[in-house]
Amino acid sequence: MQILQEAVAKYGPLCVGLDTDPSYIPPSLLKQYSSPAAAVLAYNKEIISRVKSLSSASCFKIQIAYYEAMGLEGMKVYCQTLQEVKKAGFIAISDIKRGDIAATASAYAKAHFSGDFESDIITVNPYMGFDTLQAFTKWCKDEGKGLFVLLRTSNPGMTDLEGQPLSSGGLLLDKVGQELLRLNKEFLADFEDQTCSPVGAVVGCTQEDNAAALREAYPDIFFLIPGYGAQGGGAKLAKTLLSHAGGTVNSSRGILCAWKKSESCIEKEKNNSLTMADLADAAGQAALESKRDLTQ
Repeated sequence: MQILQEAVAKYGPLCVGLDTDPSYIPPSLLKQYSSPAAAVLAYNKEIISRVKSLSSASCFKIQIAYYEAMGLEGMKVYCQTLQEVKKAGFIAISDIKRGDIAATASAYAKAHFSGDFESDIITVNPYMGFDTLQAFTKWCKDEGKGLFVLLRTSNPGMTDLEGQPLSSGGLLLDKVGQELLRLNKEFLADFEDQTCSPVGAVVGCTQEDNAAALREAYPDIFFLIPGYGAQGGGAKLAKTLLSHAGGTVNSSRGILCAWKKSESCIEKEKNNSLTMADLADAAGQAALESKRDLTQ
Protein backbone atom coordinates (compact mmCIF):
# COMPACT_ATOMS: atom_id res chain seq x y z
CA MET A 1 0.00 0.00 0.00
CA GLN A 2 2.93 2.31 0.72
CA ILE A 3 4.37 1.58 -2.73
CA LEU A 4 0.98 2.30 -4.30
CA GLN A 5 0.66 5.60 -2.44
CA GLU A 6 4.08 6.62 -3.79
CA ALA A 7 3.17 5.48 -7.33
CA VAL A 8 0.03 7.65 -7.22
CA ALA A 9 2.14 10.64 -6.25
CA LYS A 10 4.41 9.99 -9.25
CA TYR A 11 2.02 8.80 -11.98
CA GLY A 12 -1.37 10.13 -10.88
CA PRO A 13 -4.34 8.50 -9.16
CA LEU A 14 -5.85 6.49 -12.02
CA CYS A 15 -6.34 2.75 -11.56
CA VAL A 16 -7.16 0.91 -14.79
CA GLY A 17 -9.75 -1.80 -14.23
CA LEU A 18 -9.17 -4.93 -16.31
CA ASP A 19 -12.75 -6.14 -15.87
CA THR A 20 -12.41 -7.41 -19.40
CA ASP A 21 -15.58 -9.07 -20.62
CA PRO A 22 -15.31 -10.70 -24.07
CA SER A 23 -18.41 -8.74 -25.11
CA TYR A 24 -16.30 -5.55 -24.95
CA ILE A 25 -14.27 -6.85 -27.90
CA PRO A 26 -15.83 -6.65 -31.40
CA PRO A 27 -16.90 -10.02 -32.89
CA SER A 28 -14.64 -9.40 -35.88
CA LEU A 29 -11.64 -9.49 -33.53
CA LEU A 30 -12.91 -12.25 -31.25
CA LYS A 31 -13.04 -14.70 -34.15
CA GLN A 32 -9.34 -14.13 -34.84
CA TYR A 33 -8.45 -15.87 -31.57
CA SER A 34 -8.77 -19.48 -30.49
CA SER A 35 -11.21 -18.52 -27.71
CA PRO A 36 -12.77 -15.47 -26.03
CA ALA A 37 -10.32 -15.92 -23.14
CA ALA A 38 -7.36 -15.75 -25.54
CA ALA A 39 -8.75 -12.51 -27.01
CA VAL A 40 -9.15 -11.05 -23.51
CA LEU A 41 -5.53 -11.84 -22.67
CA ALA A 42 -4.32 -10.22 -25.88
CA TYR A 43 -6.37 -7.09 -25.16
CA ASN A 44 -5.13 -6.92 -21.56
CA LYS A 45 -1.51 -7.16 -22.68
CA GLU A 46 -1.99 -4.37 -25.21
CA ILE A 47 -3.65 -2.08 -22.64
CA ILE A 48 -0.93 -2.69 -20.05
CA SER A 49 1.67 -1.80 -22.68
CA ARG A 50 -0.12 1.45 -23.66
CA VAL A 51 -0.61 2.56 -20.06
CA LYS A 52 3.05 1.91 -19.29
CA SER A 53 4.27 3.86 -22.31
CA LEU A 54 1.99 6.81 -21.52
CA SER A 55 2.60 6.77 -17.73
CA SER A 56 -1.14 7.32 -17.41
CA ALA A 57 -1.94 5.13 -14.36
CA SER A 58 -0.44 3.97 -11.09
CA CYS A 59 -1.94 0.47 -10.90
CA PHE A 60 -4.35 -2.08 -12.35
CA LYS A 61 -7.39 -3.70 -10.74
CA ILE A 62 -8.42 -7.12 -12.01
CA GLN A 63 -12.02 -8.17 -11.22
CA ILE A 64 -11.89 -11.93 -10.85
CA ALA A 65 -15.57 -12.52 -11.73
CA TYR A 66 -15.03 -11.85 -15.43
CA TYR A 67 -12.34 -14.51 -15.55
CA GLU A 68 -14.28 -17.04 -13.46
CA ALA A 69 -17.12 -16.66 -15.96
CA MET A 70 -14.82 -17.97 -18.70
CA GLY A 71 -14.10 -21.19 -16.81
CA LEU A 72 -10.72 -22.89 -16.47
CA GLU A 73 -9.16 -21.05 -19.39
CA GLY A 74 -10.43 -17.78 -17.97
CA MET A 75 -8.71 -18.44 -14.66
CA LYS A 76 -5.48 -19.16 -16.52
CA VAL A 77 -5.87 -15.79 -18.23
CA TYR A 78 -6.50 -14.19 -14.83
CA CYS A 79 -3.18 -15.65 -13.62
CA GLN A 80 -1.37 -14.49 -16.77
CA THR A 81 -2.88 -10.99 -16.50
CA LEU A 82 -1.62 -10.65 -12.92
CA GLN A 83 1.83 -11.69 -14.11
CA GLU A 84 1.76 -9.16 -16.97
CA VAL A 85 0.76 -6.34 -14.61
CA LYS A 86 3.59 -7.11 -12.21
CA LYS A 87 6.09 -7.70 -15.04
CA ALA A 88 5.32 -4.17 -16.28
CA GLY A 89 6.16 -2.81 -12.82
CA PHE A 90 2.64 -1.99 -11.61
CA ILE A 91 0.88 -2.82 -8.35
CA ALA A 92 -1.83 -5.44 -8.94
CA ILE A 93 -5.12 -5.12 -7.07
CA SER A 94 -7.31 -8.22 -7.21
CA ASP A 95 -10.97 -7.39 -6.78
CA ILE A 96 -12.17 -10.61 -5.12
CA LYS A 97 -14.31 -9.25 -2.23
CA ARG A 98 -13.80 -12.34 -0.09
CA GLY A 99 -15.17 -12.45 3.46
CA ASP A 100 -15.29 -15.59 5.58
CA ILE A 101 -14.07 -16.91 8.90
CA ALA A 102 -11.29 -19.01 10.41
CA ALA A 103 -9.82 -21.74 8.20
CA THR A 104 -11.83 -20.67 5.15
CA ALA A 105 -10.52 -17.10 5.36
CA SER A 106 -6.99 -18.47 5.75
CA ALA A 107 -7.47 -20.52 2.58
CA TYR A 108 -8.71 -17.47 0.67
CA ALA A 109 -5.73 -15.45 1.90
CA LYS A 110 -3.26 -18.14 0.85
CA ALA A 111 -4.97 -18.52 -2.54
CA HIS A 112 -4.71 -14.82 -3.42
CA PHE A 113 -1.52 -13.80 -1.63
CA SER A 114 0.60 -16.70 -2.91
CA GLY A 115 0.77 -19.28 -5.67
CA ASP A 116 -0.81 -19.01 -9.12
CA PHE A 117 -3.16 -16.15 -8.18
CA GLU A 118 -0.74 -14.10 -6.09
CA SER A 119 -1.62 -10.42 -5.98
CA ASP A 120 -0.25 -7.37 -4.13
CA ILE A 121 -3.54 -6.07 -2.73
CA ILE A 122 -7.00 -7.64 -2.56
CA THR A 123 -10.48 -6.39 -1.73
CA VAL A 124 -12.30 -7.96 1.21
CA ASN A 125 -15.83 -7.76 2.62
CA PRO A 126 -16.04 -7.20 6.41
CA TYR A 127 -19.82 -7.32 6.76
CA MET A 128 -19.79 -10.90 8.07
CA GLY A 129 -17.79 -9.68 11.06
CA PHE A 130 -14.34 -8.34 11.83
CA ASP A 131 -12.94 -11.79 12.54
CA THR A 132 -13.10 -12.29 8.76
CA LEU A 133 -10.20 -9.82 8.43
CA GLN A 134 -7.74 -11.57 10.74
CA ALA A 135 -6.36 -14.11 8.27
CA PHE A 136 -5.78 -11.36 5.70
CA THR A 137 -4.15 -8.83 8.05
CA LYS A 138 -1.68 -11.54 9.06
CA TRP A 139 -0.38 -11.56 5.49
CA CYS A 140 -0.12 -7.76 5.65
CA LYS A 141 2.07 -8.01 8.76
CA ASP A 142 4.17 -10.97 7.66
CA GLU A 143 4.44 -10.58 3.89
CA GLY A 144 3.80 -6.90 3.15
CA LYS A 145 0.50 -7.48 1.36
CA GLY A 146 -2.39 -5.00 1.32
CA LEU A 147 -6.16 -4.94 1.75
CA PHE A 148 -8.94 -2.68 0.59
CA VAL A 149 -11.86 -3.22 2.96
CA LEU A 150 -15.37 -2.40 1.73
CA LEU A 151 -16.53 0.71 3.58
CA ARG A 152 -18.97 2.61 1.35
CA THR A 153 -19.45 1.04 -2.05
CA SER A 154 -20.56 2.75 -5.27
CA ASN A 155 -23.84 0.87 -5.87
CA PRO A 156 -27.28 2.35 -5.02
CA GLY A 157 -28.03 -0.68 -2.81
CA MET A 158 -25.32 0.34 -0.33
CA THR A 159 -28.13 1.98 1.66
CA ASP A 160 -29.68 -1.45 2.34
CA LEU A 161 -26.92 -2.38 4.80
CA GLU A 162 -23.92 -0.02 4.80
CA GLY A 163 -26.12 3.04 5.20
CA GLN A 164 -28.40 1.67 7.90
CA PRO A 165 -28.46 3.65 11.18
CA LEU A 166 -27.32 2.00 14.41
CA SER A 167 -29.21 2.33 17.70
CA SER A 168 -25.94 3.49 19.26
CA GLY A 169 -25.64 6.28 16.66
CA GLY A 170 -24.05 6.57 13.25
CA LEU A 171 -24.34 4.11 10.38
CA LEU A 172 -23.22 0.52 9.95
CA LEU A 173 -20.39 1.69 7.70
CA ASP A 174 -19.17 3.89 10.59
CA LYS A 175 -18.76 0.73 12.66
CA VAL A 176 -16.53 -0.70 9.93
CA GLY A 177 -14.66 2.60 9.79
CA GLN A 178 -13.87 2.45 13.50
CA GLU A 179 -12.30 -0.98 13.01
CA LEU A 180 -10.23 0.38 10.12
CA LEU A 181 -9.02 3.22 12.33
CA ARG A 182 -7.99 0.70 14.97
CA LEU A 183 -6.10 -1.40 12.44
CA ASN A 184 -4.54 1.72 10.93
CA LYS A 185 -3.21 2.84 14.32
CA GLU A 186 -1.88 -0.64 15.05
CA PHE A 187 -0.05 -0.96 11.73
CA LEU A 188 1.44 2.54 11.77
CA ALA A 189 2.81 1.84 15.26
CA ASP A 190 4.50 -1.31 13.89
CA PHE A 191 5.83 0.38 10.73
CA GLU A 192 6.96 3.82 11.87
CA ASP A 193 8.71 4.63 8.57
CA GLN A 194 5.48 4.36 6.56
CA THR A 195 2.90 7.05 5.86
CA CYS A 196 -0.07 4.77 5.29
CA SER A 197 -1.36 1.49 6.66
CA PRO A 198 -1.54 -1.64 4.51
CA VAL A 199 -5.28 -1.68 5.25
CA GLY A 200 -7.16 0.75 3.02
CA ALA A 201 -10.86 1.34 2.36
CA VAL A 202 -13.17 1.06 -0.64
CA VAL A 203 -15.15 4.30 -0.92
CA GLY A 204 -17.26 4.89 -4.02
CA CYS A 205 -17.46 8.30 -5.71
CA THR A 206 -21.05 8.03 -6.91
CA GLN A 207 -22.69 9.60 -3.83
CA GLU A 208 -21.90 13.16 -2.82
CA ASP A 209 -23.63 12.92 0.57
CA ASN A 210 -21.06 13.09 3.36
CA ALA A 211 -18.12 12.46 1.00
CA ALA A 212 -16.07 15.29 2.50
CA ALA A 213 -16.96 14.21 6.04
CA LEU A 214 -16.03 10.62 5.20
CA ARG A 215 -12.63 11.70 3.94
CA GLU A 216 -12.09 13.85 7.05
CA ALA A 217 -13.07 10.94 9.31
CA TYR A 218 -10.30 8.71 7.90
CA PRO A 219 -7.47 11.11 7.00
CA ASP A 220 -4.65 8.54 7.20
CA ILE A 221 -6.39 5.72 5.32
CA PHE A 222 -5.68 5.19 1.62
CA PHE A 223 -8.83 4.80 -0.50
CA LEU A 224 -9.74 2.66 -3.50
CA ILE A 225 -12.35 4.79 -5.24
CA PRO A 226 -14.70 2.98 -7.67
CA GLY A 227 -17.62 4.49 -9.55
CA TYR A 228 -15.72 7.04 -11.67
CA GLY A 229 -16.68 7.22 -15.33
CA ALA A 230 -19.17 4.65 -16.62
CA GLN A 231 -20.90 4.36 -13.21
CA GLY A 232 -21.55 8.10 -13.15
CA GLY A 233 -18.99 9.35 -10.64
CA GLY A 234 -17.25 12.57 -11.58
CA ALA A 235 -13.76 13.96 -11.08
CA LYS A 236 -14.88 16.63 -8.60
CA LEU A 237 -16.21 14.08 -6.11
CA ALA A 238 -13.25 11.77 -6.72
CA LYS A 239 -10.86 14.62 -5.91
CA THR A 240 -12.64 15.17 -2.59
CA LEU A 241 -11.90 11.55 -1.67
CA LEU A 242 -8.29 11.87 -2.91
CA SER A 243 -7.35 14.42 -0.25
CA HIS A 244 -5.36 13.64 2.92
CA ALA A 245 -3.78 10.14 2.57
CA GLY A 246 -5.04 9.99 -1.01
CA GLY A 247 -6.27 7.07 -3.02
CA THR A 248 -6.56 5.51 -6.44
CA VAL A 249 -9.58 6.04 -8.70
CA ASN A 250 -10.71 3.05 -10.73
CA SER A 251 -12.06 3.24 -14.26
CA SER A 252 -12.92 0.04 -16.11
CA ARG A 253 -15.55 0.21 -18.87
CA GLY A 254 -14.70 3.84 -19.64
CA ILE A 255 -11.26 2.64 -20.74
CA LEU A 256 -11.99 -0.88 -21.98
CA CYS A 257 -14.82 0.31 -24.23
CA ALA A 258 -13.29 3.63 -25.28
CA TRP A 259 -12.95 2.34 -28.84
CA LYS A 260 -16.74 2.56 -29.21
CA LYS A 261 -16.43 6.36 -29.05
CA SER A 262 -13.50 6.54 -31.46
CA GLU A 263 -14.47 7.62 -34.99
CA SER A 264 -11.37 5.93 -36.33
CA CYS A 265 -12.19 2.62 -34.65
CA ILE A 266 -15.81 2.74 -35.76
CA GLU A 267 -14.77 3.40 -39.37
CA LYS A 268 -12.22 0.58 -39.27
CA GLU A 269 -14.82 -1.80 -37.83
CA LYS A 270 -17.10 -1.01 -40.78
CA ASN A 271 -14.22 -1.68 -43.18
CA ASN A 272 -13.29 -4.88 -41.33
CA SER A 273 -9.77 -3.52 -40.70
CA LEU A 274 -10.00 -2.98 -36.93
CA THR A 275 -7.13 -4.48 -34.92
CA MET A 276 -6.52 -5.17 -31.24
CA ALA A 277 -3.85 -2.47 -31.34
CA ASP A 278 -6.52 0.04 -32.44
CA LEU A 279 -8.68 -0.89 -29.45
CA ALA A 280 -5.70 -0.54 -27.11
CA ASP A 281 -4.77 2.84 -28.60
CA ALA A 282 -8.25 4.12 -27.81
CA ALA A 283 -8.04 2.64 -24.29
CA GLY A 284 -4.63 4.22 -23.73
CA GLN A 285 -5.89 7.62 -24.84
CA ALA A 286 -8.94 7.30 -22.57
CA ALA A 287 -6.65 6.46 -19.64
CA LEU A 288 -4.55 9.54 -20.36
CA GLU A 289 -7.65 11.74 -20.54
CA SER A 290 -8.92 10.29 -17.26
CA LYS A 291 -5.60 11.02 -15.60
CA ARG A 292 -5.81 14.64 -16.78
CA ASP A 293 -9.41 14.87 -15.61
CA LEU A 294 -8.43 13.69 -12.14
CA THR A 295 -5.28 15.80 -11.78
CA GLN A 296 -6.07 19.14 -13.41
